Amino acid sequence: MSRAKLLVVVVIAIAVLAFFAFDVGRYLNLEFFKAQHAAFATYYQSHPLGAALGFFVAYVAVTGLSLPGAAIMTLAGGAIFGLLWGTLLVSFASSIGATLAFLASRFVLRDWVQQRFGRQLRPVNEGFAKEGGFYLFTLRLVPAFPFFVINLLMGLTPIRAWTFYWVSQAGMLAGTMVYVNAGTQLARIDSLRGILSPALIISMSLLGVFPLVAKKIVDVFKARRVYAGWRKPNRFDRNLVVIGAGSAGLVTSYIAAAVRARVTLVEKHRMGGDCLNTGCVPSKALIKTARVLAQFRRARDYGLKSATVEFDFAEVMERVQRVVKTVEPHDSAARYTELGVECLRGEAKIVSPWEVEVRLESGAAQRLTTRAIVIAAGAQPFVPPIPGLDEVGYLTSDSIWDIRTLPKRLVVLGGGPIGSELTQAFARLGAKVTQVEMLPRILIREDPEVSAMVIDKFREEGIDVLVNHKAKRFLFEAGQKVLVAEHDGREVRIECDEVLVAVGRVANTKGYGLEELGIPLAKTRTVDTNEYLQTIYPNIYACGDVAGPYQFTHTAAHQAWYASVNALFGMFRKFRADYSVIPWATFTDPEVARVGLNETEAKERNIAYEVSTYLIDDLDRAIADEEAHGSVKVLTVPGKDVILGVTIVGNHAGDLIAEFVSAMRHGLGLNKILGTIHIYPTLAESNKYAAGAWKRAHAPQRLLAMVEKFHAWMRG
Repeated sequence: MSRAKLLVVVVIAIAVLAFFAFDVGRYLNLEFFKAQHAAFATYYQSHPLGAALGFFVAYVAVTGLSLPGAAIMTLAGGAIFGLLWGTLLVSFASSIGATLAFLASRFVLRDWVQQRFGRQLRPVNEGFAKEGGFYLFTLRLVPAFPFFVINLLMGLTPIRAWTFYWVSQAGMLAGTMVYVNAGTQLARIDSLRGILSPALIISMSLLGVFPLVAKKIVDVFKARRVYAGWRKPNRFDRNLVVIGAGSAGLVTSYIAAAVRARVTLVEKHRMGGDCLNTGCVPSKALIKTARVLAQFRRARDYGLKSATVEFDFAEVMERVQRVVKTVEPHDSAARYTELGVECLRGEAKIVSPWEVEVRLESGAAQRLTTRAIVIAAGAQPFVPPIPGLDEVGYLTSDSIWDIRTLPKRLVVLGGGPIGSELTQAFARLGAKVTQVEMLPRILIREDPEVSAMVIDKFREEGIDVLVNHKAKRFLFEAGQKVLVAEHDGREVRIECDEVLVAVGRVANTKGYGLEELGIPLAKTRTVDTNEYLQTIYPNIYACGDVAGPYQFTHTAAHQAWYASVNALFGMFRKFRADYSVIPWATFTDPEVARVGLNETEAKERNIAYEVSTYLIDDLDRAIADEEAHGSVKVLTVPGKDVILGVTIVGNHAGDLIAEFVSAMRHGLGLNKILGTIHIYPTLAESNKYAAGAWKRAHAPQRLLAMVEKFHAWMRG
């Protein structure tokens, strides 16, 4: 605890101890005020300003220190100052005192509470960050909730101090007036119980629910306003129309068909979307071939004198397409039609909140009426506006699968997962690859040592990794393509035969009616949705890459459940999309897989953590496989085995991470993983050994010392 926090705690403790030590409470009871009412009234008549100021300061002190007596002082305020001035004094004094208690709680306790229980409190934090004013107003209006408890608990939430103050002032006003008015009749009051009758308590509690009801009413009016000008059909042809047949669209339509809804899936290009045709499937097929070649080059590592392999790049790329064709039936129109989904090949456009017009391949137009629409239009490679790039020509992760001649010299722009995977794959296939990244390291979302492990491997394989290099322009020189990059204030020239642009992906948001309907985009250029994946039109949803915040196939499928269920059954109950446990992997060699927080993010968010690391170079199976490199790094809550996040670097990291994903999802700690039998010898044992590293660091040393003495005694 810092000195400032300790000082605040000491001051509050001294004040509270003094209150009880000097029995100040005897002055804050009903009998005392009734007995001294005449004296107080006389003093107020003689010294109105001094009396008001003294009362105000005393009230702030009582409420600020959360001491008993505020109710009695409120009665006294009415008895001494009357209804108008008593209400003003008590209202402002109570709000200021409550805010001081709120700030003290926030200053002393919030960081500690959030560090220890941040994960469990995440839904509460998100709720109060968005609608804290509504919740606080409700609590202030309900007398059953002790106000001093509300002050202290609210200090632990993200609600702003100013919001807390003015909402408290407004929310406590009704109760304040009841008590102050009762105080004007002080002589008739025998106890505090008589002030709030059961009927009044019920009435105020119902009033407390009003903000939440009002919010629902506001939501209804907002919906009606956004639908104004649109004519709703009397009946609908379909329950759901899904735009886009990538991962998000396929899963959405599958779920809708499974619950017997009438659903139409519209795709203008190829079923399966980017993942099947230009992303996950082809890239992993190419990476596998490249990895096999790398294995051959390491023949001596496996006790082989030599091993050679001949290959044709065009045949490699044809194999990639063969893999795509083999997987294709899983995502085909035929399969989904069999499942009960109507599949249309054409270009969709939302023409009203309940109508989608489809321009079919034949040129004919078909208009569909539907109760709900799900936008799952995916994303496309982002191409930055670098001067000369269009003139020299470039490839992207969409178009690179069409080439049949291996580029001798390839420049890859981008150090993210896509750029890094393709960089290594093409280098292993024989291209001279230069990877250019404007940031200080590649894989910037991972911890620095993770990026360093991958860079070391890349450079070992002959890849020229240029970080802190910003692409400035492209040009032709003597018939050669040249990238001019800036590094440390000077220009660097890089010759190449082909350029691969892999600097990220941008959501597909044009051409299907968003502009006409006025559906806004978020700052990330994705479709703006709420926590239920709804757009400004409550019956129009978005999921997958087009909605963000993650651009992973598995996340798109995860979101699709929420979009489909909310679209079909939201009138009964809606579900907030849950992003609490999202894993991902980068399929370089070494592979990098992660779930939850890493150290970089924990530091940025000021979340306390402990680190347990197991180095895979010690693992028997990894040694036997000549893959003894990498690590399992686990972040946990200090002093507990609760997992905050895991990063695995090494062979099959993307497979190994699944155990930790399951543990985090279902609330299992490292002790459970340590107590699970893992087959020997397997790479999965590394997870158990990482848990063992945590256990050793938290061994009960005092108990072990006592046991050691016991064993010594037993030996005589």
